[in-house]
Formats: sequence, structure tokens, C-alpha cells
Amino acid sequence: MARFHDLTVTDVHKTIRDAVVVTLQPVNGAAEEFDFTQGQYLTFRRDFDGEELRRSYSICAGKDDGILQVGIKRVDGGAFSTWANEELKVGDTIQAMPPMGGFFTALDANADKHYLGFAGGSGVTPVLSILKTTLAREPKARFTLVYANKGVNTIMFREELEDLKNLYMGRLNVIHILESDAQDIDLFTGLVTQEKCAELFKHWIDVKTVDTAFICGPEPMMLGIAAALRDHGLDDAQIKFELFASAQPGRAKRKTASGDAASSANQTKAAITMDGSTQTITLPKDMSILDGALENAMDAPYACKAGVCSTCRCKVLEGEVEMVANHALEDYEVEKGYVLSCQAFPLTDSVTVDFDQ
Repeated sequence: MARFHDLTVTDVHKTIRDAVVVTLQPVNGAAEEFDFTQGQYLTFRRDFDGEELRRSYSICAGKDDGILQVGIKRVDGGAFSTWANEELKVGDTIQAMPPMGGFFTALDANADKHYLGFAGGSGVTPVLSILKTTLAREPKARFTLVYANKGVNTIMFREELEDLKNLYMGRLNVIHILESDAQDIDLFTGLVTQEKCAELFKHWIDVKTVDTAFICGPEPMMLGIAAALRDHGLDDAQIKFELFASAQPGRAKRKTASGDAASSANQTKAAITMDGSTQTITLPKDMSILDGALENAMDAPYACKAGVCSTCRCKVLEGEVEMVANHALEDYEVEKGYVLSCQAFPLTDSVTVDFDQ
């Protein structure tokens, strides 16, 4: 199972006023562990006033850049993102799990495909990794990026995107949609909605030629874009999502067991396999599998605890659980018994789950 490794910070630079790009170097022979796939993310951890915080940030480097980089945008009230933007410096050591995530498709050097990306704000980070890698490794590929921001001064990687347009002239098209800054073309001002997508597909993007679409941003925006793509002929297998963890309030609240409900009838025995060994614990049915494992001193992997990333994924081998939110697993994974343990609550008196599969 993935565990945390030390990484040395080799560069920190601003891309906009409230976002930094951090370059990292694995140490202690862990370089192979961090051989990422385009579109993946890293989960970091750090103690703040005695409390461990974990946060996930997408890799923005392409596979052929020869470096490991993440983009971190400051969030209001966000301890980790504020620290990274204001205090993190070259020479510091930071801990992260190896790359995770399935926000990508396999590449083929002989393929002749058209990819479409939609990104909102810092959601461009994994999409940038995808488009750089794809254009470099699929010489016949074309990529169209629709990038939504509040204004010009909030566009992350603006200069890099311009450089990429010049490098891949005729193969990369970038459409900026700005919420507050007026543009020459009215369609390029405002929010990216289902209706705006329909107009883009009518006048600017030949959606019939699109093989795969990547969407990363706030959930309402992503749902509208996905609906528009389906309306214009794409099926679910052609649409890849990556949701902002910060946009999620967390799992739905469960009712607390009352009075007699705290009896054995409301308890579950959970056999949890991790790192090749199995431990059986008892937890109430209104507690997630992840929280039960953590309360019993098991070093279970997790990051967002909101059903957004897939860091805490495990497989249910016996018994039944209810997954109250899922923004990370594909349908085929759920059909095979995989769940997000942070969102999985036991329904039966006993369950068996495996974090190693």
C-alpha cells in the first residue's frame, strides 16, 4: 500500500498572485515510486498545531518534462494552501504519497485523436499535464482546451499555455471564458454552462470529432458540461471527470445512534486487510470504515475524506456497505466491489474489506 515519502522542494514560483508551482525531488531512492501518469495527483501531509492535515494537489508537469511539479492555489482559510503559498521554500522537505488517480486515458503514438478539455480555475492543473503529455506522445493528436476563470489576472499558466500554442501550432486551441472581464466575442464572457457549451459546439468546437473529453472544476460546472457533451453524442466512457476536493462539503451527516441503538445490534465487526495483515475491529454502523480503522490505530490511506479523491479506496469482500457519496470511482469499479472507505458505512453485522487490492 502507498505510504508517505520525503520530497525535497527544488523550486517554488508564482503562476498568479495566489497560486504557486512547486517542483519536487524524491529522496532516499523513492524516484521510481513517483513515476506518475499524466493527470494524477499527490497527497501531502503536514502537522499544523499538532493536527495532521492531508491535502491532494494535481501534478501539472508533462511526462516528458523530466520533473515532478504540482500547482497549489491558495484557498480562503486553507491552512495547507496558505502555508504553501507564503512559507514553503527551496530546500524544505515535504511528505507525499506516490501518485494516484485515474484521470487519464492510455496514449498511442499512432493514434489520430481529438481531445477536448474543460477546466475551471486551478482545475487546469491536471489538464495541463494531460495536454502536454498527449501532444508530445501522440504526434497526430489535436487538443482543444476551454479554460474558465473570473478574469485575466486569475489565469494560471497563461504564459505556458501561450508557449504551448506556439509549439503545437494547429494542434492546440485554447478558448478562454472569463466571468467578469469582457471579451471581443460575447460568447467568451460569463459562466461555462450547459447552454454556453451548446453554443460553443455550434460555432467553435466540432464536438462530433471529439474522442475523449476531460473535465476538471467545480461540480455544478462539470455537470452542465457533461450534460452538454451527452446531448451532442458523447457517451459516459468518453467523458473523464476530476472534481475539486475543496468544492465538497464532505460526506452526508449520519444520524447519531440513540439510547438502546448503541447495542450490539447497531455494531459491526469489520475485518480489514492492510499491508498483508488483517485486523478485526468493532465499529458502530453510523461510522465509516475509514474512521473505524483510524480510531483503531490502523494506518489507512486517505486524503480528502469527501468522496472526491480515490486515496481511501478498498474492496468489499463480504457483507454490505452503503456509500453515501462517490465522486471518484468509475461504475465498473463499484460493480467489482470497490468503495471509498471514507463514505462507506456498514449495513450488515459483519463486513470484510481489503485495502491491498
